[in-house]
Amino acid sequence: MVSLFPPEFRPRNLSITRAAIPEPFSSSSLPPSLAPGRSAAAFTPRARVVDAGPSLSGSAAAHAAPLLGLLRGRGHPRAPGDQTRKRVAVVGGGIAGLSAAWALSGHAHVTLFEAGDYAGGHTHTVDVTLEGITHGVDTGFLVFNERTYPLLIQLFKQLGIDVAKSDMSFSAQVPGEDVEWSGSNLDRVFAQRRNLLRPDFWRMLADLLRFNRLCTALAASGDEAALAEPVGSFLERHRFGRAFRDWYLLPMVACIWSCPTAQMLEFPVRTLIRFCHNHGLLQVNDRPQWWTVTGGARHYVDALLPAIHEVRLNTPVRAVFRPPAGGDVVLQSERGREHFDAVVLACHSDQSLALLDEPSAAEHALLGAIRYQPNVAVLHTDAGLLPRRRAAWAAWNYESGGDGRTVCLHYLLNQLQPLPWNQPVVVSLNPIRPPDPARIIGRYDYAHPVFDEGAVRAQARLQEIQGVGGVWFAGAWTRYGFHEDGLLSGLTAAQQVLDQVLA
Repeated sequence: MVSLFPPEFRPRNLSITRAAIPEPFSSSSLPPSLAPGRSAAAFTPRARVVDAGPSLSGSAAAHAAPLLGLLRGRGHPRAPGDQTRKRVAVVGGGIAGLSAAWALSGHAHVTLFEAGDYAGGHTHTVDVTLEGITHGVDTGFLVFNERTYPLLIQLFKQLGIDVAKSDMSFSAQVPGEDVEWSGSNLDRVFAQRRNLLRPDFWRMLADLLRFNRLCTALAASGDEAALAEPVGSFLERHRFGRAFRDWYLLPMVACIWSCPTAQMLEFPVRTLIRFCHNHGLLQVNDRPQWWTVTGGARHYVDALLPAIHEVRLNTPVRAVFRPPAGGDVVLQSERGREHFDAVVLACHSDQSLALLDEPSAAEHALLGAIRYQPNVAVLHTDAGLLPRRRAAWAAWNYESGGDGRTVCLHYLLNQLQPLPWNQPVVVSLNPIRPPDPARIIGRYDYAHPVFDEGAVRAQARLQEIQGVGGVWFAGAWTRYGFHEDGLLSGLTAAQQVLDQVLA
């Protein structure tokens, strides 16, 4: 049996978890904030991952490298017309679908179906022309780090993708309470000087230290009952102040999961605590370095696509039929019905459920348990949406709308990616204040999974429905919603197809 995963790196043994942002009250050696008159030459030069980019240590480095070596170290795929090969369909062209199709391309004839007009999903790079220079900017997936993205790092090394260091500073503005602060350093924490005289602000800082201590102890305890408590009641029971909740914790978490603060209060506290613990947010030192793909993340997509036998864009799948007594899986699309030996549904869980002709009770329960938050991203150059005080500008800028029903974030791309322009380029997620129409470059719709207790319970049962009738499920929704999770789920589905269908 061919294995894509060495035994020590099987999914059940992984401790890889979500992407994080650095501790906002720590100083950073990352690129400074965008300054007036800054030239393109001031940005960190790009680095080839295989030479000077992010690196892994310990067991992750030892086992991730051979894993990715196996994925593409199989020799050249046979010609698409070879009828001796089994046929696999992958539905969905995001990171999960791309990685599954890429991993299987040396073992089967793989057809990738994508309903949209580009492959990549949340990897969506847009060409922007400003100041006479055209350059790619990312509107979805932007950054990764060397601690919690071991598979993605090894994939980029394998593909020779150029990367650059990124700045993951954080700011929050709460207009209704006239609060602004940024977390890059102490001067920016008090960019709004009145915060020095604001008792609630000092209580927020004290609560932050207490929160770090409490969460470190709870993460180590393994008390599942305590970890299942909703975030809202956890904060109330431990008497954390409103300023800590509304000016720091919920804005930061809303940035991470792109979800409204009202939804975040319903999350099980384990989601928050394990996230913070695993990503060094409960400590001042030893924070991960963050990286971004030079010129836009589409470069890794472009490197994956040639290995896949057929890539069909603008081809939505309408239905998936599974024969009751075995046999081929049938996909219905605009081309009619096609037969495959296996199918990987690498789309959102609710989309996968809608495609199944006769979903089982378990599939209904698991795939239907995960809700999604629609978000609109607006790419623009209107700096008026950033904090009023330039000293408070950060890479991620949270803005409170007061109702808790939507999350509003302003990503200052000049600090996240090495861009060649002096003027700010911003992606605003669900902007409360609309950007100047003359400065809007584009609008893009995304949806992010909501990881409440029901979703977490459904994830734990995912293996019950994998491979039933020749259909597997993949996507970032299977774990924590980040790029590494999508990649891991795609490779896991590919491994199971390889073991059970293509062996």
